Amino acid sequence: MDVGTKVSDFSAPDQDNQQRSLSSLLENGPVVLFFYPKAMTSGCTAESCHFRDLGAEFEALGAQRVGISADPPEKQAKFDAKNSLGYPLLSDPDRAIAKELGAKRPGPLWNKRSTFVIDTDRTLLAEISSETNMDLHADEALEVLRNR
Repeated sequence: MDVGTKVSDFSAPDQDNQQRSLSSLLENGPVVLFFYPKAMTSGCTAESCHFRDLGAEFEALGAQRVGISADPPEKQAKFDAKNSLGYPLLSDPDRAIAKELGAKRPGPLWNKRSTFVIDTDRTLLAEISSETNMDLHADEALEVLRNR
């Protein structure tokens, strides 16, 4: 997706099997939607915990952290409980949301590690990509939000 375009509304179950839509999440402020390849893996745990650890900074900016992967809600729930993440983890098993945003890899491969900063009017403010720097996603998202 190109920065400045509108992100289509979507809905997906979270780790509690509650449907969450982008539009309802945006009612509370900007959303930082980060795709991670697979729950319970070392890189995804590091990235998700960094988002957790910066929670107060995101809250101070009125922004919400939302993780998303192809893992089922039950696995997302275990991932959340094990790491005390405390924010929504969405399940996108058919990777339709990943495809829409450009985070889907071809074939059966896991999604790309990509983060999308989405403003309250669904405008894409930034896309952040790095497969190896787990802190970059949250750090750059905060910078984008501070400068918006």
